[in-house]
Amino acid sequence: MQFVQLKRREFIALLGGAVAAWPLVAHAQLAKLRTIGVLVLGSPPPEAFLKGLRDRLRDAGYTEGRNIRLEIRNAEGKADLLPEKASELVRLKVDIIVAFQTPAATAAKQATGEIPIVMALVGDPVGTGLVGSYARPGGNVTGTAAGSTEVAGKTVELIREVFPSARRFAVLANETDPFTTPFLAAMGLAAGSADMEMDPLMAQPGELLDAAFESMAAKRVAAVVIQGSMVRKEAIDLVMKHRFPAFGISRELPATGGLMGYFANFAEMYLDTAVYIDKILRGAKPADLPVSFPRKFELVINLKTAKALSIEVPATLLARADEIIE
Repeated sequence: MQFVQLKRREFIALLGGAVAAWPLVAHAQLAKLRTIGVLVLGSPPPEAFLKGLRDRLRDAGYTEGRNIRLEIRNAEGKADLLPEKASELVRLKVDIIVAFQTPAATAAKQATGEIPIVMALVGDPVGTGLVGSYARPGGNVTGTAAGSTEVAGKTVELIREVFPSARRFAVLANETDPFTTPFLAAMGLAAGSADMEMDPLMAQPGELLDAAFESMAAKRVAAVVIQGSMVRKEAIDLVMKHRFPAFGISRELPATGGLMGYFANFAEMYLDTAVYIDKILRGAKPADLPVSFPRKFELVINLKTAKALSIEVPATLLARADEIIE
């Protein structure tokens, strides 16, 4: 589904669900220029998220250089740099820190207990200890959950649907991501229910992955699931080199050459993130704002990749897809 810009009235109309209504008045201006820190791991590349965030903030009446300033800190895929990047934003005394994905949100929370943190597309905020609960997050953190543990089981179902006789799949997981533990637990539970074996392979976003893919090839896995924070060009290149069908829970995977992705609707998540920012800039406390859970999920299939790998995707699956890349 192509990212579609929403006008102001559409923005206001979509403030339902987990994110309660909040007045967004066109002529209302903040008393001073406010600074929003943005912290990203950089794996996958954050350009789509940054564009979505800027578009939604603009819809809400926030323009860079006029009433907001964005201070972006990108760890370029190196998780060990996130604590220092987060500390930089704290030293700048930003008004809010927006943290994209679990590693960034964890680093931001460790860096400050005072500056409000809006997490964006975090895998399992309760399981990773970022918030106390969805309804009452407590502390200085709130924001959007990606529902990733919930879709892990769906990913296994998709593998089974494409490959009915498959008995083993691999998971390329990020050993530095706090979300990895609940993610693998959910994947393992789904694998057991499907009478399949799961082979987790741990790596870091910046390290070479040849050995991991050689291990997958030796075990003759039917498919590989790539965790969201491990999606990058090298991984996709190796997927194609070894002719592995790749499944995942992020849009970046099928968009860059993976076979299939099932994930939360990112446009809604960008919208909700902007709503949290607006609420907090106008005086709301993160502890009082329930975490937003996805209201819609999408299935994207890369048919070009399927043809390159000589995979016949079932017609019933193609009919359910929200987007087919050809």
